[in-house]
Amino acid sequence: MGSVLLTSRYVGLMSEWDIKKLQILRTLSERGTVTATAQTLQMTPSAVSQQLSNLAKQLGVPLLEAHGRRVRLTDAAHLVLRHAEAVFAQLERADAELTAYVQGEAGEVRVGAFSTAVPALVVPAVRALRAAAPGISVRVRETEAAQAYELLAAGEVDIALSLAVQAPAAVDGDARFARESLLADPLDVALPGDHRLASEAGLRLADLTGEPWIFGGSGPWSEITRAACEGAGFTPEQAHSASGWTSILAMVEAGMGVALVPRMATVRRDGVVMRELAEDHPTRHVIAAVRRGAATGAAVSRVLAALREAVPQRAR
Repeated sequence: MGSVLLTSRYVGLMSEWDIKKLQILRTLSERGTVTATAQTLQMTPSAVSQQLSNLAKQLGVPLLEAHGRRVRLTDAAHLVLRHAEAVFAQLERADAELTAYVQGEAGEVRVGAFSTAVPALVVPAVRALRAAAPGISVRVRETEAAQAYELLAAGEVDIALSLAVQAPAAVDGDARFARESLLADPLDVALPGDHRLASEAGLRLADLTGEPWIFGGSGPWSEITRAACEGAGFTPEQAHSASGWTSILAMVEAGMGVALVPRMATVRRDGVVMRELAEDHPTRHVIAAVRRGAATGAAVSRVLAALREAVPQRAR
């Protein structure tokens, strides 16, 4: 009964416990004497005695008792230490987790990415992080490239993968975000299998002037297609609007038009011929964006590094 009352008393006083004083008490239990404790902790014997006296007053129980010319721990002190060990163990775990977090080895990072970037870049990056930094959790949200910055600004994702005609250094940027180009992704042209230019040697974008084109109605992909064609000297006639590659290639196969297709998408379809535009070299830039200043966060920085490392893997 006395032990129960004592436990209840010092548990009620846990807010008054001092970790440093508990460490002194634990060291005394291990070393056996005040003098040895003081030497281990680089304190004076009087300071050790004073700290333990203060701890006893805080807890309201005697911690030391005379034993000849020395002192020894009371039953109450041993009881306190049994529970203090659990506290020390938890602090060690917290310290380890905090160290991992600071070093970028722990934490949750939310990534918003357009459809083709998920299998091509995000998934390889997550696989690499599982091996190198298993404490980092990546939560993926597939989104339209045009919406990625909206999610980033709203704080719903930490990293946004989007698209642009040019690398960020070549265009004016939004001061809210820090951007970098992860990849200049080549664009190939998709033609119906029976198209008159399907086997034309040295095919150029200019050869497709006047063709019906299939691309998105707005957003980065529309801008990328228009910019590529205008760079070749013509404005594309948009015959149909679609954003999904399944729909776009189905229409190309049916002879409804032609389309630019990113090589990173690695899409193939019977009845569609993919041609490289070796002379024009049209590209789209895959952009990684974070809220300005967020890249200094260890976990975010680690995920960005994994995304960069996924690019050469994909290129190979």
